[in-house]
Amino acid sequence: MARALEANPPATLLIEGPVDADSLLPFLNDPALVPPVAVMAHVQGQPERSVFYPLAEFSPEFVAIRWALARGVPVAFMDLPAAVTLAPKEDEAPAEADPDAESPPASPADAVRSDPLALLAQAAGYSDFERWWDALVESRGEGEAVFAAIAEVMAAVREAEDDHTSGRDLIREAQMRQTIRAALKKGSVAVVCGAWHAPALTPEVLAREAKADPALVKGLPKAKVALTITPWTHGRLTQASGYGAGVTSPGWYAHLYSTPAQVSERWLTRSARLLRARGLDASSAQVIDAVRLADALAALRGRHLAGLDELTDATQAVFAWDSDTPLRLLSEELFVGEALGSVPGGLPAVPLEQDLAATLGRLRLKREATTRDQVLDLREDAGLGRSQLFHRLNLLGVPWAKEGASRGSGTFKETWTLRWEPEFSVRLVEASRYGNTLVRAAHTAATSQARRAPDLGTLSALLEVTRLCGLPGASDFTLARLSERAADADTAALLLALPPLARLARYGDVRAREGDDLRPVFRTLVARAAAGLPNAAHALGEEAAQTLHTQIAGADAAVRLLDDPEASGEWVAALHALDAPGTAPLLRGDAVNRLRDRGLLDAEAVQARLASALAPGAPPLDVAAWLGGFIGGDGETLRHDPAVLGLLDTWVVGLDPEAFGDVLPPLRRALSRLEPNARRTLGEDLRGLERAAQATATDHDLGAGVVPVVLRLLGVAVPPEFQPTGDVQ
Repeated sequence: MARALEANPPATLLIEGPVDADSLLPFLNDPALVPPVAVMAHVQGQPERSVFYPLAEFSPEFVAIRWALARGVPVAFMDLPAAVTLAPKEDEAPAEADPDAESPPASPADAVRSDPLALLAQAAGYSDFERWWDALVESRGEGEAVFAAIAEVMAAVREAEDDHTSGRDLIREAQMRQTIRAALKKGSVAVVCGAWHAPALTPEVLAREAKADPALVKGLPKAKVALTITPWTHGRLTQASGYGAGVTSPGWYAHLYSTPAQVSERWLTRSARLLRARGLDASSAQVIDAVRLADALAALRGRHLAGLDELTDATQAVFAWDSDTPLRLLSEELFVGEALGSVPGGLPAVPLEQDLAATLGRLRLKREATTRDQVLDLREDAGLGRSQLFHRLNLLGVPWAKEGASRGSGTFKETWTLRWEPEFSVRLVEASRYGNTLVRAAHTAATSQARRAPDLGTLSALLEVTRLCGLPGASDFTLARLSERAADADTAALLLALPPLARLARYGDVRAREGDDLRPVFRTLVARAAAGLPNAAHALGEEAAQTLHTQIAGADAAVRLLDDPEASGEWVAALHALDAPGTAPLLRGDAVNRLRDRGLLDAEAVQARLASALAPGAPPLDVAAWLGGFIGGDGETLRHDPAVLGLLDTWVVGLDPEAFGDVLPPLRRALSRLEPNARRTLGEDLRGLERAAQATATDHDLGAGVVPVVLRLLGVAVPPEFQPTGDVQ
């Protein structure tokens, strides 16, 4: 593009884009603007009605605009105004698009219109259009001949698929021709547009349609719109936006555009550096081998330069071997890339920013660079509104407010620490891809996360977040996904899902957040978890048993918190099933302690289980694990429940010397995991038990010896039975 413009400098440059965005063009040449960015238009007062026109560093439109602005060549957009594009259609309801929602299948006409070159790529035997384009255009490095060739191909495609040209396209092309005619009065004109429109903008068509075009663009409905430029990401370039189809490999095209020489060498070096950063094997020798292989593949395929196909094949052969992990990692972080653009100051704010500013004004909040604490009373409208705002921003990845650790579950109070960082403005703009108001953006982000949630624990935690955000629609969607996924979830996932559900079911009404009764869902999850728990706890290794032990502790706390009789009954039955041969010793000891704590095992039953678990001949590691489960990892049970400490002490004291010698090593192993302060506290408690035992053993004869002395001190005659005898003085 740049070489073509240098060879044929026009008097005016026209770009496919909304003509009412011309005022934004100077900003695109600002040194502070870093692509990728997007020209954004939205209806004033209805920010959910918006459209984006992305521009990357390698976009032909962006290259052409910067070329013209740098040389003082007049440049303008030539497409329909955004005011016309966003004007409401008949019987159309405003809707916010979900960027992660699955698109409905396209009709053949839509496929031809949205990506006509893909038909040619498919006919040539390529998997997708970008591979075909890369092989025939980008990797060949040829000049202006490509423009004429593409125009000829598009003319043939449009002639064969004439019925697929929509009425909207005809109006847009009439607008473009009108703009070109006006510019031709000042001299030569260069036009940068999508390939589909090229056959409709030739001099012959300009002359033929000169009388018909004004009528097509006259009297079109318009909306009052605002336009700005927002930062964009390579990840968003992969999706269809504005008028064009998405770019599958923006990271590759950015590399190709910015690397005039040694394209393969630099690309594979970057690949190796990325793999090494992730702990994978990628040596310099492998880079050399991959470069040679890519060049050899390009030569065999008759290509001037190794393209993405050849580099991918070489990467898979040299770096990946029999694993798809390296290629998947490179696909996410290199082929697409993580680039995020930035925009200069002075631009109009994006709608999400405007909505945040309005919300802050309504809630009397101010963004400040200093750290400030906020204590919210959720019983007040202002406190609840601020809480929902903070939770929504956190859901959108803008952690302006961080929740304090002092807040207790079930109270009316929340503590937040506020500090605005400069990068939050960028994150806010990036979050605008989900929606142009805080409510819509948070709703879309939550439903998107619910679709991608890997397990029930994530869905359950997300359900709690949606309730805290005050998003009933997202809560219903997440709850439906949770119920759907519960049918085939494993025991670990079910256990992880219980704590957030219990908190919501227990405290939802207290926090004045409306929602469905979650107890039936909680009971269902508990029943499924209880049914699968005995098998899940059978024949586990030490690490797996520790993981399941943590999950059981969380689920047990959740069942206690909600205190639902039906759920408690299912859970207690599961704890009894854990106290059986074959269960991991750690979990078996833990189950005994939880049943004792609930009053379902008396002291005698616990003593019997202690004797059985610590019987002579039992493996020391199993004994230590059982004790670890029984007393808790930090000895909390022994430190806070004197009855358990007394039970264990009574059992140890009653052992004969030989049995005590067998029990001592695993007992020390279990207690060695405690912190020094915890062990010291236990020692003091055990000495207290010893003193209490001594105090209960009374020597009445020894006590009676002091009676005569006390009587004489009181001046009372000493009865004969209390007269001292022998050596008693």
